[in-house]
Amino acid sequence: MSRIKHAFEQQAKVAYLTAGDGGVSASVEYFLALVKGGANLLEVGIPYSDPVADGPVIQQAMERALEAGITVKDSLEIIRQIRAQSSVAIIVFTYYNPIQGDLAGFLTAAKTAGADGILIVDLPFEEAATYRHLCRSLELSPITVIAPSTRPERMRALLAGVTGGFVYYACQKGTTGTREGLPLDLASQIAELRQATDLPIAVGFGVANAAMVQAILNLADGCVVGSYLVRQIAAQIPPAELTKLTAELYHVA
Repeated sequence: MSRIKHAFEQQAKVAYLTAGDGGVSASVEYFLALVKGGANLLEVGIPYSDPVADGPVIQQAMERALEAGITVKDSLEIIRQIRAQSSVAIIVFTYYNPIQGDLAGFLTAAKTAGADGILIVDLPFEEAATYRHLCRSLELSPITVIAPSTRPERMRALLAGVTGGFVYYACQKGTTGTREGLPLDLASQIAELRQATDLPIAVGFGVANAAMVQAILNLADGCVVGSYLVRQIAAQIPPAELTKLTAELYHVA
């Protein structure tokens, strides 16, 4: 069984951090702290200078990582070190620009490092045929992002023939960042999405507290938390405290 599938069989508790925020060694510690707190699927963000899909919290994390000299190679080294210590599912979050020079080489290196899936947030579907082919050949899961603005016919096109991995439903319009609540029509949005795919669905964008996590897990197969956790790294809390906060977020005893 794939690690991603295993995570969703237990309800996927997806946690995002920017790779190298705080340095390579500290970043590995923080990711492992998330696992200790109950996260069973890690989303490792590769730093990029123009993260247009992300709000201020993650933008600042990427700036910190880049200023510290973190590269794509460093990000994959962080994944390699996590994998050496944990069987947790791992996906790579990246923009296309940092990896397009050698896409095949990057995907191969990501697989070798221990990644299970890839999410390229800004690669248009119409230009992603080579990417999808490489993922299939390497047994990496390409993660599909669906938004509230995605039209039904577009949704079906994006998900046609996709097997493995999961659907990331970005339930709020705009960029990443914590919000005060979830969309009132989230249940109907997820129901519509289930008509288009048999893949598990993880909901993210704006998740800021345990109540929101539970509300999402009552409807979907997984929940993604990013900016809330990244903010803790910016505050330089110790890994043990991050583990405690993660356990509270996901109601893990």
